Amino acid sequence: MKMWSGRFRQPLDPEFERWQRSFPFDRRLLPYELAASRAHAQALKNAGILSSEELISILQGLDQIAAQAVSPAFLEDNEAEDIHHFVEKQLVALIGDTGFKLHSGRSRNEQIATDLRLYVRASIDQLRVLLADLMDACLDRAERAGNAAMPSYTHLQRAEPVLVAHWLLSYVEMFARDAERLGDCRKRVNFCPLGSGPVAGATLALDRAAMVAALEFDAPTANSIDATSDRDFVLEFVNVLSLLALHWSRFAEEMIIFSTQEFGFVQLPEAYSTGSSAMPQKKNPDLLELMRGKAARVLGHANTLMIAVKGLPLAYNKDLQETQEPLFDATETVMALLPMATGFIRSVEFDFERMELAARTGFLNAWAAATYLVRRGVPFRLAHEQVGKAVQLCLEKGCELQDLPLATLQELHLAFGADFPASLELRAVLEVHDVAGGTAPARVRQAIAAARKKSVSLREGVHVHA
Repeated sequence: MKMWSGRFRQPLDPEFERWQRSFPFDRRLLPYELAASRAHAQALKNAGILSSEELISILQGLDQIAAQAVSPAFLEDNEAEDIHHFVEKQLVALIGDTGFKLHSGRSRNEQIATDLRLYVRASIDQLRVLLADLMDACLDRAERAGNAAMPSYTHLQRAEPVLVAHWLLSYVEMFARDAERLGDCRKRVNFCPLGSGPVAGATLALDRAAMVAALEFDAPTANSIDATSDRDFVLEFVNVLSLLALHWSRFAEEMIIFSTQEFGFVQLPEAYSTGSSAMPQKKNPDLLELMRGKAARVLGHANTLMIAVKGLPLAYNKDLQETQEPLFDATETVMALLPMATGFIRSVEFDFERMELAARTGFLNAWAAATYLVRRGVPFRLAHEQVGKAVQLCLEKGCELQDLPLATLQELHLAFGADFPASLELRAVLEVHDVAGGTAPARVRQAIAAARKKSVSLREGVHVHA
């Protein structure tokens, strides 16, 4: 029996019926549909619609459905229109016509809005834990890197030496912002649509506050029209996922570049790489390339969602069914990828010797050289000019700044002294960046400790639902 069939005298076109069904993808919502149905059943009992015996029968039936759902075959149903229809069918099969009473005072419009909020909320909580794992993996590698140095880049040209740990911490900051965005998004997700009916509110005196408490929401939604048609929380959530995807894509791109023979900064772990079917010597960065590629997939879903709702009149429209698959796929793509990204970071090998050699050459200490002059009273613009001339001399002579004779330097400016070469040693150049957020080793150690606290706080802030 359809949930809406009384008005109709002719059956649906068979092809249209198969085509319009959402059960093949919204069956993932079963745990949330059951939780919301339990809360609604208790509200019906409190409103005098269900007897105590009927409530017990319905709750037991819902528990049986949950138990049977452990078997994937249980969710194979070629007739169920959607997850709501499926649960009603199963409940009636288990407890008889009392199962039909569960739909009293509610609509599928509010049901799907509630189920999706529960799904997004649970996904946010799980993702924040996975992000904490990813941050911890980066922090572990940062601690192990110690004072190892590498070049940093601007315009993809070598810029200044930094600690490898400092470079890793830049991604920790990105992932921490992603976790914060998820937490902020959760605040707007955590409102309960139950009691909104199809559009104008329930026709029964349902205790919305009790349903809010039962499902651990913060409050009921404020407007029934908005509650049944709002998908802002889905758009916001997937847009947060798209930013996370951008961050992992940038990480993947750098790792791909650093793993080339031309750079040789990292050795790809075999557990996350594959070879060529034609070229026996190849080790390809497949995980990293898929990370980069799947970022496009998540970004595409964010765009799809905005286009799907941009012209919809209030309130519920069947178009909103099309917001589910992008949500599910974006979420599952990120859920599957994060643990592998964490595994990659834990197992990738850094060639610290090669990285440090690259950090010692190519005039990466030029800004430190200009700073040397500034500290001796030379205006920065003039200091910049004189160091630039010194670099040009080095290029002509085939040497580094610290190799120029003092007499040659003093022809450029008398502020150059005998201690100039020492100020250009790698450790001195790193130490000169002694500001909060800088790459000086002591500052980086402080940053690692602060990031550890963020990770711990992130795990402590994750909600655990009964």
